[in-house]
Amino acid sequence: MLEIKNLKKNFGNKKVLKGINLNIKKGEIIGIIGPSGCGKSTLLRCINLLEKPTSGSIIYEGDDLTDNENLEVTRRKIGMVFQQFNLFNNMTVLDNIILAPVLLKIMSREEATKEALRLLNEIDLKDKANFYPNELSGGQKQRVAIVRTLIMKPEIILFDEPTSALDPEMIGEVTNLMRKIADDGMTMLIVSHEMKFIKNFCKRVLFMSDGYVLEDGTSKQVFEHPSNPKLVNFLSKINNI
Repeated sequence: MLEIKNLKKNFGNKKVLKGINLNIKKGEIIGIIGPSGCGKSTLLRCINLLEKPTSGSIIYEGDDLTDNENLEVTRRKIGMVFQQFNLFNNMTVLDNIILAPVLLKIMSREEATKEALRLLNEIDLKDKANFYPNELSGGQKQRVAIVRTLIMKPEIILFDEPTSALDPEMIGEVTNLMRKIADDGMTMLIVSHEMKFIKNFCKRVLFMSDGYVLEDGTSKQVFEHPSNPKLVNFLSKINNI
C-alpha cells in the first residue's frame, strides 16, 4: 500500500532522517517509538508532505508522492491527527469538521453537515456541534480532530502524539475512538511516548534512533525480545510497559 525508499530529510546542515525504508500494508496498525528528536514526527510529516523530503521516494499505490504536485489528493488519502488538535478557535466544532470537504468541493455544505453530525453522534459529541473548541475538554477536542480527519475518508491516518497533550483521565476517550477506527480496518501509523498503549494496541512496532529505523517487528518482539542495543537501553529507562 505504502512503500518508503531511502527517505532522507535535512533541516539545513542537520540530518534528521538518514535513510528510512518501510513497506506498509493495508490495515496495519504500526506504532513508532524512540527517543525525543530521533525523527519520528518528521517521518510522519514527510509521509503527508507537510515536510518535503530531501531525497528518497514515498510510493503510494504505485505513485511516487514526492513527484505529486496535487497535495490535496495526497492529504485526502493520508490524514493526520496532531498533538495540539489544530482546531480553529473562532469556528464551531461543526464548522471545523466541514471546512476541508466543503472547501475542496468533495461535498456540498449540506452533505458535509449531515456526515459531520453522523460522526459526532457516533462519539457522543453531537450536542457539542455548535460549541467552540475553547468550550471543550482536551479529550473532546482530540476526538473532534479525529472526526475532522475521518470525514475526508482517508485510507491512512497518521497520529502524531495524539494523547500527550491530554490529562490522564481523558486519554481513554481518545484511545477508545482509535480502537474503533482500527476495528473498521483503517491503516494507522502512531507516534507516541505512551509505551503501554503502543504495546497493547499496535501489532507492529518500529524503533527509531538517530534518524534510522533500528528495529521493526511485532509488538511482542520489540518489547519483550529486543535485539538492538539502543532499543534495549531505551526500554530499560521506561516503566509500566
